[in-house]
Amino acid sequence: MTDFVDSKSDDRVVNNVMRHAYRVLSDDEKQTMQAIKDKGLELHNLIESIGQSRELAIANTKTEEAVMWAVKYLTK
Repeated sequence: MTDFVDSKSDDRVVNNVMRHAYRVLSDDEKQTMQAIKDKGLELHNLIESIGQSRELAIANTKTEEAVMWAVKYLTK
């Protein structure tokens, strides 16, 4: 069984084998990170709801990348 750690948890270091230490996020940063992920999921779901095509698959990939980069910036 795989262990999961909530992305807002201060214990999230176990999810990343490359980073040796994390700084603790403020409550505002945690809320912002959650909002970014929620909006990304909302857009991802909307794109999926309109159909399937190469263009829409790329749109979903870019949505995932946008969320990743925004969260990476926030958590650096």
